[in-house]
Amino acid sequence: MKRTLKWMAIVTMVVLMVPALLMAGGGKEAKPTGPVKLSLWGGFPEMEAFYKYAAEEYRKTHPNVEFTILTHPLREFEQKLSATIPSNTAADIIEISMYANQKFIEAGLIPELPPKVKEYFLAPNRFSEFVKKNNTYKDKLYGLPIFQGRTALFWNKKMFQEAGLSGPPKTLSEMAQYAKKLAKYDANGNLTRSGHSLRLSGQGSGVAEKFWFILYPMGGSILEESKEKGKYHAGYNSDAGRRALKYYIDALYVDKWDSHAIKHDADAFELELTAMFFRESWVIGDIAKKAPSLSYDTAPVPADVRWGRITNPVNLYVTRSCKNPDVAWDFAMFLNEEKNLVWLLDNVGWLPVRQDINLDSVLAKKPQFKAFVMSDPKYEEFGYTVIAAFDEIMTKLAERLVAAFLDKSLANNPAGIAKVIQDAANETNEILKKAKLYGE
Repeated sequence: MKRTLKWMAIVTMVVLMVPALLMAGGGKEAKPTGPVKLSLWGGFPEMEAFYKYAAEEYRKTHPNVEFTILTHPLREFEQKLSATIPSNTAADIIEISMYANQKFIEAGLIPELPPKVKEYFLAPNRFSEFVKKNNTYKDKLYGLPIFQGRTALFWNKKMFQEAGLSGPPKTLSEMAQYAKKLAKYDANGNLTRSGHSLRLSGQGSGVAEKFWFILYPMGGSILEESKEKGKYHAGYNSDAGRRALKYYIDALYVDKWDSHAIKHDADAFELELTAMFFRESWVIGDIAKKAPSLSYDTAPVPADVRWGRITNPVNLYVTRSCKNPDVAWDFAMFLNEEKNLVWLLDNVGWLPVRQDINLDSVLAKKPQFKAFVMSDPKYEEFGYTVIAAFDEIMTKLAERLVAAFLDKSLANNPAGIAKVIQDAANETNEILKKAKLYGE
């Protein structure tokens, strides 16, 4: 009888130990060995090549995992998420900024990071304090950062040399002066090459974001936190906001170094139809494909009363409808491995968020990335306020700015400019009040 009891005890112990042994080994959890299908959706079409590359690399050690990867233009993608996240029909993994996902997080539709991924996220020096704050809501972490939109000034070296300019502008005032020298016109006075391509139109919040690039150095912001923590008000109904709008109006109707009638953005720069413009690092990858002989460089955003650049981390989230969340998070962490992030920067151009990796091999080949990774105690980082109402605030402000940029009567019209800014700020504050987030 004693021998039987002893034998039963041993069997019981073995049965209990097997799961523990399977989960041991470097802290890695047991992964399903049967077929696993994972879907990933993103809002940046150029990222598709990275995800497909990484998926093939992952399958070398996880041959049982199959991937379906789809990317869409950003605004279409955000609309798609609005329909699919509430109905639990979104992909297993979604790629999106925290601010755009915030309404779903606040509604309880997006899971927080599981313990293992949270530990990975919080490893010393892996992500900056700015990023940790950005991804936190009510003391919980959401989303694993993958790449980031940082801004720098792209400038055409050949055009600068022809204009007698030895290097990029260091202040916004210099930038406007340089733009006047760099602009080209036909015999009828029509602009044929802009001195600096400003964002004048477009869908969603992009116009307001690019306006912010000028607004922030001038001392303003989209929102300012009020005296009461967690409450906000418009941060641009000020001299900074009026000066920023005047900067655009002067460019279009006074100094005329930009125009609605000419091509804009990356296409204009690649076709040498503009001498300067602000954009994120992905343009470096785009230039390599579309205009490899272009002579250009990048520089930090010029300063005014202060100096700073926007940083907008883009994250990976595993949705609540995912059937294999452990595998999905494992792949998300695999995407964040150094070798994959180096491939991302080199082949696509988006800047990784991790700050504990070595990107020197890419920087040596493509020095234009240096303006995106440079740091200086005086060079401030700013970003989207992580509240659900922020997307509406930016979209509504963008609509007003697009209309203002078309209004020739605002030229040499301080009162008109002040009214545009005042009306926009009133709308921003009304949105905050509706969301119960307004404070003086």
